[in-house]
Amino acid sequence: MYDQRVKVFVGISLAVLVICVLRLAQMQLLAESQVQGEIDRLKERQGQSKQLKTLRGKIFDRKGRIIATDKPRFQVYVNYRLSCYLDDRVELAKTLDAQRENADPSPDKVREEVDAKRRELEEVIRECSRFGATREQIEAVVKTWNNLIWNKRSHVRWARSDYDPNLVVQYGSRVNVPLEKAMADLERQFPDPNDRCRRIAQVDDIPEVKKKLAVVELQTEDDVFAAQVEFREIADVNVLPTGHRYYPYCTTAAQTIGWVGPVTQSRDKKLFKDDPQASYLADEVCGREDGIEYVCESILRGRRGELVYDIDNQLVREIETEFGQDVQLTLDIELQKQIEEYMCSVERNPSYHDANMAAVVIDVGSGDILAMVSLPTYDLNTARYDYGKLVNDANQPLINRAINRLYPPGSVVKPLILIAGLEAGQITPEEPISCPAQKPPRGWPNCLIFRQYGVGHDGSWINNARNALKGSCNIYFSRLADRIDPRLLQEWLFRFGYGRKIPLAGPTLPERGDAPRSLRQTPGQIGSSRVSSSADIVSFDQIPPLDPWQKKLFGIGHGNFRVTPLQVANTFATMARGGRHMNPRLFLRPPQLAAESVDLRIPLTTLASVYDGLNAVVNESGGSAYKPFQGSVLYARGVKVYGKTGSTEAPENAWFAGYGEDGRGSRIAIAVVVEGGMRGSSDAAPLAREILQLCVAAGYLGN
Repeated sequence: MYDQRVKVFVGISLAVLVICVLRLAQMQLLAESQVQGEIDRLKERQGQSKQLKTLRGKIFDRKGRIIATDKPRFQVYVNYRLSCYLDDRVELAKTLDAQRENADPSPDKVREEVDAKRRELEEVIRECSRFGATREQIEAVVKTWNNLIWNKRSHVRWARSDYDPNLVVQYGSRVNVPLEKAMADLERQFPDPNDRCRRIAQVDDIPEVKKKLAVVELQTEDDVFAAQVEFREIADVNVLPTGHRYYPYCTTAAQTIGWVGPVTQSRDKKLFKDDPQASYLADEVCGREDGIEYVCESILRGRRGELVYDIDNQLVREIETEFGQDVQLTLDIELQKQIEEYMCSVERNPSYHDANMAAVVIDVGSGDILAMVSLPTYDLNTARYDYGKLVNDANQPLINRAINRLYPPGSVVKPLILIAGLEAGQITPEEPISCPAQKPPRGWPNCLIFRQYGVGHDGSWINNARNALKGSCNIYFSRLADRIDPRLLQEWLFRFGYGRKIPLAGPTLPERGDAPRSLRQTPGQIGSSRVSSSADIVSFDQIPPLDPWQKKLFGIGHGNFRVTPLQVANTFATMARGGRHMNPRLFLRPPQLAAESVDLRIPLTTLASVYDGLNAVVNESGGSAYKPFQGSVLYARGVKVYGKTGSTEAPENAWFAGYGEDGRGSRIAIAVVVEGGMRGSSDAAPLAREILQLCVAAGYLGN
């Protein structure tokens, strides 16, 4: 009986041994087996990954000049392993640990270590003070950093203790429990402050303990070299570069370019939430509304790389970094800079050098926006730090006045009123509308020369179409607009782009499937009722009706009529093309959708009357813009200017809009508005003349 049991035991043992040997052979010989795969996955899960930074794409102007780029910024970083020695609580915790029975190292060894580390830290702070910051400033930064991490360690210590569950119920989760509440509960559990301090210091496995603190920024290459030499033998101090968005032209085109800032808005966090390599990390930035940085976020933002290591520190997977793509605009940044500097110049514009202003310059042939000026401006390099000041500035520098500020157009709308009247059959080019030297009926606009001199235009010429434009006669255009059916008048305004937003959507990457973003702008107003600035008007049927009594005010660009400078500039570009309307272009690369060209079918005879009047405004004695353009170098360069002045009351603004044309057929359309300006002829036309001369110098106009 006993022998039989032995034989059974031996048989079972041999069977188990055979199974183990076979299983071991399978694991050793079949590297791709399911078991090996499980082992690999376990090793990977127990390993670590290193996230690589994204690199944002550049923004260029039309000539390839860099407008925005990521620029390395070198800073001296100190690990918390060293900075913590400026925290007395850490020193106390280390001393308490060393005083325990059979502690290793001994109290004397700990004291030596603490003293050595503190001397090392003090030396680092002293050397860092050579690079621009004072010793007191650096110590304050380090102490603030130490406090933040100690508070984090304290909160984690509480979360790992036998805490009061009522606190979690009250605040929803352990993370949401305020620090002071958690510390009060921790004090209840561990009344002895020394014991509590020692327990908090034992929390050394959180990410914050391994982070580095930037204590000083290095301003020059010499500083970078000196810091690298000085700290090369200190393991806990590093000189490292960080990506920093840099705008070489500082204030130029600030509202159009936009800036980057922390990812705080929910709409930003949602943009790449399903893409782990593009979703935002805590310390990353994104384009802030409004501007190209925001509109082109999906293009400019890259996808971060990642290095995944297993538990043996072997690289098991690598995801390559995809740099953000570049964006190229139609703007000529040097031209825009020169325009902004001139418009702000005290010497050249003494009356309105500090006024709020806007200007738009469009290449007529291509529809390219060469300049889009909004003043006052601000420095893009400091915008994220100055935001509180900028947003509370009474002059509202953050608003892009070229596309997002509404103005009554004044007399710059009169060429369009003439087109509507001629095409409606309400007047002929030679038919006059009398402008006598007398006060008009109640409720009708006065003529400017009657208010100033007590005379009418009838005393100067036959007040027909071209002469009414030349003298900007309010009587002529208020009477003409009143003859036109209100809906037909609105329809002509709509055809030229008033009452609707001009499409300025940024290009997108089809593979990302992101919805295109557009520069924020207002559609304006061509009806009697107010339209929301966010309204998306896509068809004429959406335009509110115009009360008949408002027609006479619309005829001179007053009443409820509101436009943007971009709309005005594009209207004159349409006239310069012979009545062919196209939306202006702001993006060259990635290519923007081709601008749709619409022939408004305006007869040449009608356009001839308008051109004749716009020519007389600038080039004939008695024209409202004749004096500011008289003797201009534009004539010597073969440039002929067609234009119209304008001025408004309540609010007071001065306008000039028109286009320059040379013998080669090149044409540049322009619109300028000066807030608070009294007269277009004296306050806006001189600015337009200089802007056109800058376009000549840049090679866009002139023989």
